[in-house]
Amino acid sequence: MKINRNQRVTTRPDTSQRKLVLTIMQEAEKQLDAKELYRRATERDEGISLATVYRSLHLFKEQGLINERHLGQARCYYEMKRSPEHQHLVCQSCGQVIEFESPLILKLIAEVERKNDFSVTKVELCLEGYCHECKKEKKVTRPRVKTSL
Repeated sequence: MKINRNQRVTTRPDTSQRKLVLTIMQEAEKQLDAKELYRRATERDEGISLATVYRSLHLFKEQGLINERHLGQARCYYEMKRSPEHQHLVCQSCGQVIEFESPLILKLIAEVERKNDFSVTKVELCLEGYCHECKKEKKVTRPRVKTSL
């Protein structure tokens, strides 16, 4: 930890619990909410608290290591930053989050930038609906899509 007498602490010490949270994030094959991350962390270290998980997530977000996504019904999900851009499908029934990639999004961004003389630096797309299993169970038919544009 570096301390400048005229300023606050400029770096935070690495702790075993913070390293554990980061390791779990790196091992995750999908985004996790804080409670799931906490559940996985307590399997390896019973002494870790939910507050430590939240503080670690906040720090990792500040450091640019993870993305925080607000998907679905006011839940935050966290995932390691990766290079290929991907977007999310969120099931309104079970809450499942499915990642997807589409070249159409890159084409859309290019068109928006060109038509509006704008440089896009961040894209977040979250499509809500029903996953395959929930569609089968509820016998959901395809309703008209409502957009908030």
